[in-house]
Amino acid sequence: MTESTTTGEKALRANVKAIQERPTAQVLIIGGGINGIATFRDLALQGVDVVLVERNDYASGASAASSHMIHGGIRYLENGEFRLVRESVEERNGLLKIAPHYVKPLQTTMPIFSTFSGIMNAPLRMLTHKQRSTKERGALLIQIGMTLYDSFSRDGGSVPRHVFRTRKAALRDMPALNPDLKYTGTYYDASVHEPERLALDVLKDGLAAGDRGGEGKLARSANYVEAIGAQDGGVLVRDIVSGAEFAITAPVVINASGPWTDLTNDAFGAKSQYMGGTKGSHIVVDHPELLKATNGRELFFENNDGRIVLIYPLKGRVLIGTTDLEADMSQPAICTEEEVDYFFDLVKHVFPTITITRDDIVYRYSGVRPLPKHDDLAAGFVSRDYRIVETAVPALGQSKVLSLVGGKWTTFRALSTHLSTEATTRLGVARTVDTAGMPIGGGKDFPVLPGDRARWITDHADGLSRDQVDRLLTRYGTRAADVIQVLLDQPSETLAHDADFTASEIAYFAEHEDVVHLVDVVLRRTNLAFVGGVTIELLEELAGILQPVLGWSDDDRAAEVANTVSILATFHGVDVASAPASTEAVAAEAADLAKA
Repeated sequence: MTESTTTGEKALRANVKAIQERPTAQVLIIGGGINGIATFRDLALQGVDVVLVERNDYASGASAASSHMIHGGIRYLENGEFRLVRESVEERNGLLKIAPHYVKPLQTTMPIFSTFSGIMNAPLRMLTHKQRSTKERGALLIQIGMTLYDSFSRDGGSVPRHVFRTRKAALRDMPALNPDLKYTGTYYDASVHEPERLALDVLKDGLAAGDRGGEGKLARSANYVEAIGAQDGGVLVRDIVSGAEFAITAPVVINASGPWTDLTNDAFGAKSQYMGGTKGSHIVVDHPELLKATNGRELFFENNDGRIVLIYPLKGRVLIGTTDLEADMSQPAICTEEEVDYFFDLVKHVFPTITITRDDIVYRYSGVRPLPKHDDLAAGFVSRDYRIVETAVPALGQSKVLSLVGGKWTTFRALSTHLSTEATTRLGVARTVDTAGMPIGGGKDFPVLPGDRARWITDHADGLSRDQVDRLLTRYGTRAADVIQVLLDQPSETLAHDADFTASEIAYFAEHEDVVHLVDVVLRRTNLAFVGGVTIELLEELAGILQPVLGWSDDDRAAEVANTVSILATFHGVDVASAPASTEAVAAEAADLAKA
């Protein structure tokens, strides 16, 4: 989505101006997904002069299409990826401690329909990485996997061991499960309730670390700034909002474009064939019966076709996913009707008495995983591990270009350490800060225990209701204290069309969180779209609040509403009642956003 104004009609945003006025850095990061943002934070903490640019909004690409899981990857054991599993469970356990405001323990149950199935095929799968059969894995194989997983996951005994239940006990535990099952296995992983906000928290940490007061800012970032080529040995970027173009030079350039890494290198005139991402889709349903049937747990299991899938209660809704299909990067990733039918079938496989329909779907989304090129290797066996490749880019002169291949939400902190180390090594700069165990954003001093939470709310409720402070603490962690200070100076009336938010809070997103478009608020600064809470009246209200803060004209405001309606309909299956008709230009802009 781009502005319809011509170049020069809009002034540079402050964050873009800060980069343009000093278009040099030690490290330039291209890509504002979770891995690019985490690397930005790590480098800023080392005292490195670092710039990050993202062609859309922060965490709007692959990072916005996750299953909301922070997990060790129990299924990776079958691929023999023991290093990845060990690192993943260590990072999962770490994130539960350093980001407890967003990362929560998740009890996970696997329904199992056979005892010995898969025993002969499993070693062949590990050795050849080829799917030998679509037959489901049986209890013996799964129990071996869970025992191995326990050995990686214990974290000093704080993570409970897995529990196996026979059919009778399993049905007492979860009565709506398919009575044809033979066992269930239950273990613990973790979930991330607000992935986009966690990414924003990481970004804010980096910006704060690089703010040297009167000495200037060594960490600068801007969304809606696209890397479009090379110029005079630097990276040519375009501010999508104003149309302004300028070059940024840095001795180290990190290409953290995710699934688009090859396309970014191609823009610099360098041909690479690193990526081979697969498409994964999800749907979110408002279905009280299914929500109750999950018993507050994720159902994580193997479907009839051998694909690992999930049913996961989240925010009063149920998330269902995911597919694993070959992706065409020239086309936007959209959840198809065939995928929706697949999700319905997998729910029926586990909960045969529960029927869901398209009327129950409140949101759908799809994205491309940043996986390596895999030729004829089955999609489910493509490694979820990551690697860093130095890429020859003659057009960027003496700059060292590091391309990130792979990466996932769970390992973003460890990955950023590795990528930052690669950069500092080339700069000849010593690392001085280890981010292991360092709280992230609003996770610092977060009150995990109920009594501590009650005290925190009491201490910060002066001028606001306890319920409102409670909501803010949930939404921002202890960074809610900063939000509260802003809100206290402004009227705190709730929105007419959503009582969980105030007008001041919406304005805060624009003033302090780099919001550029209405869709940024609806999709990433809040969960309004995810839970099915968007109406045309709410969009109009939100746009009216953002208009004076962002300097929109009346035409801009109308276009923002129309663009958001089009994006929600095209890419998320959300039909906002009484929405204004979208023009062909609006639809084209929505397609541009998806491709980006």
